[in-house]
Amino acid sequence: MVAGVDEVGRGAWAGPVTVCAAVTGLRRAPAGLTDSKLLTPRRRAELAPVLEGWVTAYALGHASPLECDQLGMTAALRLAAVRALEELPVRPDAVILDGKHDYLGGPWRVRTVIKGDQSCVCVAAASVIAKVRRDGMMAELGQDHPPFAFEANAGYPSPVHREALERLGPTPQHRLSWAYLDDLPSWRHLRTTRVQDDGGAEQLSLGF
Repeated sequence: MVAGVDEVGRGAWAGPVTVCAAVTGLRRAPAGLTDSKLLTPRRRAELAPVLEGWVTAYALGHASPLECDQLGMTAALRLAAVRALEELPVRPDAVILDGKHDYLGGPWRVRTVIKGDQSCVCVAAASVIAKVRRDGMMAELGQDHPPFAFEANAGYPSPVHREALERLGPTPQHRLSWAYLDDLPSWRHLRTTRVQDDGGAEQLSLGF
């Protein structure tokens, strides 16, 4: 059994990083299935529930903004991916990971595929489901933070998002180790960095 794995949220300023693991059979894929980034928001929203019924199984894993700050993005991606894979009803024999970098590693048997979300149906399904689910999560979070327009930008950089950050500062949903804080003089003191402790492990250090 092979699981396709894809992530969303890696480049966002706010919100979790989300990974979907999807297992598909040999049935014909739904029409138009491809990388979620190549689909309009409307088409993704239409396709996601179809895919959730079409795949053999799927599961989602998340790493919170705090975990992204504490662990760094590579480790946070691995954490989210492991959470997704361990939620599948049956452990997959192998994993197809979108991209060229294996952030998952052992004991999983991993094959990386560049643009896998355009060439592998299980990765494409994971891509669409992950994107739609995370967008929905960010829209819900945005209800508590209207000026940031999370329902429109999903926590990614945008003019509205930046303006709200300059005026109001980061919310609890923001990643505080990201470089965008360096460009916000009023909030730069909130920047955190990961430093090595005496034992070689990473810990979070406040930027003030």
